[in-house]
Amino acid sequence: MYRFLLTPRWWGINVFVLLAIPFCIFMGSWQLGRFEDRVENHRSAEENVASGRQEEARPLDTLLPVTKETSGRQATASGRYEEQFLVPHRDLDGEPGHYVLTLLHTDTGKVLPVVRGWLPGDPKPAGTPAPPDGEVTVTGALQASETPGSNGVTALSGLPEGQTGAISSASLVNLVPHDVYDAWITLTQGDSGMRAVPAVAPGGTGLDLKAFQNLGYTAEWFAFVGFVIFMWFRLVRREAELVRDTELGLVPDEEAKPEPGRQQDQQDQPSPSGV
Repeated sequence: MYRFLLTPRWWGINVFVLLAIPFCIFMGSWQLGRFEDRVENHRSAEENVASGRQEEARPLDTLLPVTKETSGRQATASGRYEEQFLVPHRDLDGEPGHYVLTLLHTDTGKVLPVVRGWLPGDPKPAGTPAPPDGEVTVTGALQASETPGSNGVTALSGLPEGQTGAISSASLVNLVPHDVYDAWITLTQGDSGMRAVPAVAPGGTGLDLKAFQNLGYTAEWFAFVGFVIFMWFRLVRREAELVRDTELGLVPDEEAKPEPGRQQDQQDQPSPSGV
């Protein structure tokens, strides 16, 4: 009954099924691995931020460039505070406010953005604490330059003078004629009575929508495996039933056609009417 599985048509179906099943399993496993990697990156980033608060501070240049491993680590640098900017629309513990960002001119000739603290309400330059004078040494958590879309940062345009929407060298280089580090630090302890801004995990390490998309794709690929197997058994069962019905005479055998010569003889016989 199942000899039809050896026909050319079924050979093609069987080969397709044998290739489709491992392919779907491979793709599902790959998507699952992507999800697990994102979970591990998220966990490692949070651990780095947590451990960075307790470890001994290291010189800034030894932690650059900022990576997922160095983000959140304690860094130290020396220099003189000069230009100061306010970063609006920065909530802290659910309360609206803004950051106080001061540029530290280091001995290397480059400028390091330093978030000295957080203040509630709208930015008001008149009420912002002035930075300390003279040579200072700062210690804080190292952070990568922000980009719109990372860690909730939105692109802001048309800000008043003395404000910036993102803490990044790309935005600050247009405001000051200096070479700016592609990184910034947030002080471990807020300066001049301001609240300290906690370090956050680097962008791209959170359990965002992409992570759950990977998990959804995993389920889809494994569902395809079940669908392929189900359709194969259904086709086999249907073909077997058709063969059985044909053998029992319940379905005319399409292959049982009159031979060409016999069919021609029947056409040559005169009709009953003699026409």
